Amino acid sequence: MISHPRRTSGILRLPVLLPLVTALLGLPSPADAYIGPGAGFALASSFMVVFLTTLLAFAALLAWPFRTLWRMVRRRKKSKPLVKRFIVVGFDGQDPLITDRLLAEGRLPSFRKLAESGCYHRLGTTYPSITPVAWSSFSTGTHPGKHNIFDFLDRDRRSYLPILSSVRIGNVDRFLRLGKLRIPLKKPELTLLRKSKPWWSVLGEHNVWSTVLRVPITFPPDKFYGAQLGAMSIPDLLGTQGTFILFTTRASDEKFKEGGVRVVLSSNGAGPDHFDTVLEGPGNPFREGEPPLQIPLSIALDRPGRYANIRMDGEVRTLNVKELSEWITLSFKAAPGVKVSGLCRMMVTEMDEHFSLYVTPITIDPERPAMPISHPSFFSTYLAKKVGPYSTLGLAEDTWALNEKVTDDATFWRQTMDIDDERQRMFFSALDRTRQGAVVCVFDAIDRIQHMFWRYTEDGHPAAAGITDPEQGGAVEAMYERNDEILGRVLEKVTDGDVLVAMSDHGFTSFRRGVNLNAWLLAKGYLHLREGAGGSSEWLRDVDWSRTRAYCVGLTGMFLNLEGREAEGTVKPGAEAEALKKEIMAGLKGLEDEEAGEIGIVEAFDTNVIYTGPYKGNAPDLLIGYNHGYRASWDCASGVVSGPVFEDNVKAWSGDHCVDPRLVPGVLFCNRAIESADPSIVDLAPTALRLFGVEVPPYMEGKPLLSRASVGSSGRKGTS
Repeated sequence: MISHPRRTSGILRLPVLLPLVTALLGLPSPADAYIGPGAGFALASSFMVVFLTTLLAFAALLAWPFRTLWRMVRRRKKSKPLVKRFIVVGFDGQDPLITDRLLAEGRLPSFRKLAESGCYHRLGTTYPSITPVAWSSFSTGTHPGKHNIFDFLDRDRRSYLPILSSVRIGNVDRFLRLGKLRIPLKKPELTLLRKSKPWWSVLGEHNVWSTVLRVPITFPPDKFYGAQLGAMSIPDLLGTQGTFILFTTRASDEKFKEGGVRVVLSSNGAGPDHFDTVLEGPGNPFREGEPPLQIPLSIALDRPGRYANIRMDGEVRTLNVKELSEWITLSFKAAPGVKVSGLCRMMVTEMDEHFSLYVTPITIDPERPAMPISHPSFFSTYLAKKVGPYSTLGLAEDTWALNEKVTDDATFWRQTMDIDDERQRMFFSALDRTRQGAVVCVFDAIDRIQHMFWRYTEDGHPAAAGITDPEQGGAVEAMYERNDEILGRVLEKVTDGDVLVAMSDHGFTSFRRGVNLNAWLLAKGYLHLREGAGGSSEWLRDVDWSRTRAYCVGLTGMFLNLEGREAEGTVKPGAEAEALKKEIMAGLKGLEDEEAGEIGIVEAFDTNVIYTGPYKGNAPDLLIGYNHGYRASWDCASGVVSGPVFEDNVKAWSGDHCVDPRLVPGVLFCNRAIESADPSIVDLAPTALRLFGVEVPPYMEGKPLLSRASVGSSGRKGTS
């Protein structure tokens, strides 16, 4: 994952009428704008929109019976289901090798029980084996060439700067100015770039309800007969993918490299243990220049008591050292009648010679969401009322703060467990309420724990020096056992009419060494720097595009600087491009890390060969199949060209799966024997449709794993 530096544009909320109007009229919720790393989101909610929707609300109330009838007509298609419920429990990143070992040791009794009642197989993942791609294939039953998600990031072909691959959001350039106040006259475009219809939308067309919780690449949410809470790419309130804040008396000119802002504190006239500062929120589009919204923050230390009193919005909260607070509601005032609401947690990380206060990324308040994070729009509010406050951020666990050593391992574990508890409350509430239909929930704690704590699992990992809590040595295995406990609770609720699948989108491996392929391209003469540039600037800003033939953006892909496609393309399409691809592929196959004496790259794949579909032209030209222990380096991911090709990874983020997909398959457990010895993640969507008697649409590339005969049987077919 790549950090996204903070910007001052923001997200605002018109709190009173929009949830009601959205529900009644089916209008989109307030939108936002993501331009690229460092740009963030910008919400421009219009007073005019509110005024018009207020008038329309009365008409909508009168039209409610007719709208209900119309919805029934649109869902007139009926299916003949084979099951009452299809339950999918996703454990993002659960690895088959670790699963096998713990099964053999008797430490996963619920997974063992599920396998013995049906089956357990390896599950083929996607090319590349990364979360947004794999879960998009799960949703649509297609490979990337048909669903258009190829990485976390894509590149802007005009500027070569990275952009989010899953969302396109426009800008607002029309305002009504009233003195110092400017009123946006429209809402920006907000479009999900994942293509192909997800299986829950197809089911909805046949009057089958689905509840879909935190499946990645569901932002903005799908509109279908069901309920959905979005996940990956939902920003924090600052419009980034996760920006923590550190208030500290430690002066430093250095900026955090990953997703953080440092605010240096100085004592005021009240004494050395009292600080007055501000907590900055999103930029205010109602003011020229979009200055950041602010909440005054007063800090008073009680050093003997080892606690701090934090005053905000007239409330005082007492925080003990090293104790993470519960969720705190923040309310930023932007204009008359306009507020934006967010949630954060705080922790005093030190109170000795220096004082430091850590603030988590400010997540969008699900009870008063500033953006369309759920469908229907009030679903996130319903969940907040049902289970309490919860994180809505796409990457909810604060990996950046741990990477920057602002927090420690124990704090990250606590955050991850709390977020997992939130997810469990949502899921089991939905499961208890669903008598017929589909229920899907993705639990991603195992993915996060493996990313950050893999360094505990192997001797000699370069990041082992970052270990701060020796008690976390068994964290990865403990997380697998926790998943087993979740599955055990699900099994208690499964009836004869249910089909249950527990699965992961990919496996996991070590990330010991980083590979900077832009540095490799530079050394081989495929990439050139501007005269006088050293290559240390981020986002490829030092590259001379007039002489460059290939470059890397994202975690898994390499692009040719193609004439007619990129703004300054130098490689002619056709024979020249094909010859260049073959040349680079030959150079990367079996690329050796001489310092470590290991192979860093197994193979590079030509996407024109491995993909089919209308969107394959949007893919990188090559996918890089890294070996176990290797991944794109942090410099490569952020567009820094200078430095070594191979280097140690010393960050807490010490495990990964952005490797050759053949090395990291997922897992598939089912309470029925499936009809394939080699299932793939694209097979889940057509399986869901078949279970409810719905014809599989021709665009889906997967094959149903269950038939009427196998649904009626619980005999085990096989384990792999």
